[in-house]
Amino acid sequence: MKKIIRIFLLSLLGLVVIGTFVFLWKKSKPKEVVYEIVAPERKTIENKTVATGTVEPRDEVLIKPQINGIIAELYKEAGQSIKAGEVIAKVKVIPEMSQLSDAESNVRQQEINLEYVQQVYDRQKQLYEQGVIAKEEFQKNATDLTSQEESLSQARDRLSIIRDGISKKSTSYSTTQVRSTITGMILNVPVKVGNSVIQSNTFNEGTTIASVADMGDMIFRGKVDETDVGKVKEGMNITLKVGALENVKFDANLEYISPKGVEENGAILFEIKAAAKIPQGVYIRAGYSANAEIVLARADSVLSIPESCIEFKNDSAFVQIVTAETPAQKFEKRFVTVGLSDGINMEIKEGLTAEEKVRGNEKNDMKMKK
Repeated sequence: MKKIIRIFLLSLLGLVVIGTFVFLWKKSKPKEVVYEIVAPERKTIENKTVATGTVEPRDEVLIKPQINGIIAELYKEAGQSIKAGEVIAKVKVIPEMSQLSDAESNVRQQEINLEYVQQVYDRQKQLYEQGVIAKEEFQKNATDLTSQEESLSQARDRLSIIRDGISKKSTSYSTTQVRSTITGMILNVPVKVGNSVIQSNTFNEGTTIASVADMGDMIFRGKVDETDVGKVKEGMNITLKVGALENVKFDANLEYISPKGVEENGAILFEIKAAAKIPQGVYIRAGYSANAEIVLARADSVLSIPESCIEFKNDSAFVQIVTAETPAQKFEKRFVTVGLSDGINMEIKEGLTAEEKVRGNEKNDMKMKK
């Protein structure tokens, strides 16, 4: 019985040893790797950079009053079209008491002077008609009367301007009426009826009554990274995509590159401006965010393969040419000359023909099962 047990144990030990050797042999055996096979294709490759920014009117004019006062009436609101010279608002003048008092006093003084000159003129007229005084002396009195009447008229106009902001002689040029200086669309009216406003002067930029812009002349204003600004030139065509408008792209022409960069979040960015060509029927609002695609380089219909198929070592590039696919894959390493890349595909200038195939990425178990 003991002999049978001993034989059983020795046999079991032998099986364990043999199984261990078989397991280790299989594990040490190199695993066959299968790679994807890629054929070169002719494609158009573009090297692009993207600039983020906004689409806005080229010129936005701020309309300011020419006199201090209070907004009495508003005739326009944001979103309305307006022509140059149209009235946007009316300002009610709040005169300074000292100026008003001086102007009223000046009017009374001129009225007194006119009354005196009128009396002198009436006496001289009687004497002239009686032949007592010469014609030259009478004409001098008539001139004095006319001059005094004009002085009174000027004093009354000045009083009217100080008190009402308008002169009877120039009602069409009233400073109380705020007019648009350009033809376009009103983008914003930041004031309301009853708000106090200040005229623009040397010490104050004045209160903005409205902002007006020509919405037919739009530009893209964005920023380009310093790594790409050297490749960008004025006059280049760019493609704009507005985030608020799905599947809408339109062209623009680059017309300005800032000579000075600005640091933002550790990166140096340069401002660019491009004249946008808005398609007919597309309405663009001022301030829409947009992305500008700028083509830095382009290669049309060139032989290309995925960039992942290329091995780089120092300054050289290599591919694995497929020499056999069955029963086992075989490859041959070959030097190639590469060109433009778009980040996915790369141009092959020399070292590969359209009939040859190259090794791609390694297939994983999931891909092999599929």
